Amino acid sequence: MTKAGPTAAAAHPSASTAVVRLPRRRGIELSLIVLAVLLSVYGYCAVGLAKHGTVPPGAAGYGAGLGVLALLAHGAVRLRAPYADPLLLPIGVLLNGLGLVLIYRLDLETPGQEAAPAQLVWSTLGVASFTLVVLVLRDYRWLQRYSHVCAVAALALLTLPIFFPPVNGARIWIRLGGFSIQPGEFAKVLLAVFFAAYLAANRGALTYKGRRGWWPRLPPGRVLGPVVAIWLLSVGVLVLERDLGTSLLFFGLFVVMLYIATGRTGWIAVGLLLAVAGAVAVGWLEPHVHSRVAEWLHPFASIEAGQGAGQVAQSLFSFAAGGVLGSGLGLGHSILVGFAAKSDFILATAGEELGLAGLSAVFLLYALLVERGYRAGLALRDPFGRLLAVGLASIVALQVFVIAGGVTGLIPLTGMAMPFLAQGGSSVVTNWAIVALLIRVSHVARRQYDGKVAP
Repeated sequence: MTKAGPTAAAAHPSASTAVVRLPRRRGIELSLIVLAVLLSVYGYCAVGLAKHGTVPPGAAGYGAGLGVLALLAHGAVRLRAPYADPLLLPIGVLLNGLGLVLIYRLDLETPGQEAAPAQLVWSTLGVASFTLVVLVLRDYRWLQRYSHVCAVAALALLTLPIFFPPVNGARIWIRLGGFSIQPGEFAKVLLAVFFAAYLAANRGALTYKGRRGWWPRLPPGRVLGPVVAIWLLSVGVLVLERDLGTSLLFFGLFVVMLYIATGRTGWIAVGLLLAVAGAVAVGWLEPHVHSRVAEWLHPFASIEAGQGAGQVAQSLFSFAAGGVLGSGLGLGHSILVGFAAKSDFILATAGEELGLAGLSAVFLLYALLVERGYRAGLALRDPFGRLLAVGLASIVALQVFVIAGGVTGLIPLTGMAMPFLAQGGSSVVTNWAIVALLIRVSHVARRQYDGKVAP
């Protein structure tokens, strides 16, 4: 008896070796989702109490609707991506819920121009797209096969707004009757897929180090061509559509992914030089972009001229009025920013009514979302998956930087939407798709530790 045990264990090592399984943490995800929904409902009620002294009559319906959407998304993750990162979905729910609260709060200042109901519909479509991606896309590597299709589709989407009238000086919208979409929001995800596939396939050529005399040897034309093409695309978008934000996003995304793929800081230097050269040239030649730069350099010029505060100046006043703890939801005056208070300047409302503490918490949520995306990508063995996760997380990071920098006066103002917070149907649907793709990638990354590489 004493000899049979070790012999049997040697013949069948799996029988005595315990398989270490990574915890799925779906229960933690569910708890965080419930907390995110409760915080959103609390904010909704706080706005009603501050403005009217009573709880809004639609608070129960708002909470139930947001809760059902969140539970459906959680069910899809539990079914198809049980190893996914447990923080990604709750962060998306909380940011989306907070955005609905802020838009509802601003709706109270603009009777007859309510945007919260439409934003709730778009949020529903966004969660539906999240659920569809999680359920249908069982292997993210399937996207690599269609990278060129994604590139063509992205170019087509970027070109379409040129044939439509400009909105607030920029050609980034397609409007048909009362329906409008922003194709560039969808194009950024398609371009991230293409960039990841291209860089994964050409990493060796891009990292080649050599010299021809005193001049560093450049990669072959077939490899270097797409780099130049992306620069020309960024400048073209800036010139034809007058959209500084989208141009910065596309070029910044490619430079970040190029650095991750090669590890060579020289590409960052080249990218920054090309970006600065294009931005300076277009800033002087394009009146709309030039006016944005002038307002950034002199935000209080309109006040000094006796014309009142401009949007950037009013935004800065809102941040200053908020102080550390804020005036409280529903008690601010950021609506004085004007027509873009619900979109480009939604952070001004958050800064005034939630204060520096609340605004810091919002930025920490974005930082955590980006960090979890980077973590998932760096844990993968697959170069395409690693670059895809880093690219998607970088889209969120670049958007937050460009928008927050614009409304705080750090960089010239752009016309982009703050992820999940700002009014914009195309933006919220796209951001939910980004979270879904990160869910799929993180599922594979965490499952590898269980000895199972395939999703």
